[in-house]
Amino acid sequence: MSRLRRIALSDRYFFVTSKLARKRTFLSEPEFRHLCSAIADVREEQGFWLTAWIFLPDHWHAIVYPQHPLTISNVLRTIKLRSTSAINERRSESGPVWQGRFFDRILRTVKEYWETVDYIHMNPVRSGLVSRPEDWRWSSIHSYQKTTYEAALPIDVVNFPSDPTFRLW
Repeated sequence: MSRLRRIALSDRYFFVTSKLARKRTFLSEPEFRHLCSAIADVREEQGFWLTAWIFLPDHWHAIVYPQHPLTISNVLRTIKLRSTSAINERRSESGPVWQGRFFDRILRTVKEYWETVDYIHMNPVRSGLVSRPEDWRWSSIHSYQKTTYEAALPIDVVNFPSDPTFRLW
């Protein structure tokens, strides 16, 4: 199988998805905490922006902005390695927790960015986990709506022009 080639690696808003490896059981609340800690630690070390996120039992989504020379591949590789170590230790297991590859898409316009934020936050509703997005604890929606849950993972707030066709790159 050939390696995926990305058209850009840095200085873009990337919508990313990472899925559990096959034959892995769904993530639990304590494992969401490990994933949260891994992302927070890697973010502090590497300095990428995190502007939206959600954790679900079998995958997670985020909008990440790695500034050059940092790359999206390096960010995801480090998060996956760090969270795998913590989750495997908790489960007394070994091997990959995440699929080797991840999905990413560069967000090109302000409209596409906000549609993606909405898509991320509606994930637990579409999955049948909750009836309202704000009822799912493991989401950046709490930072956006300032709901009763304290955000488990703070986001970087970005301000875009009001023109939905404004190009982000």
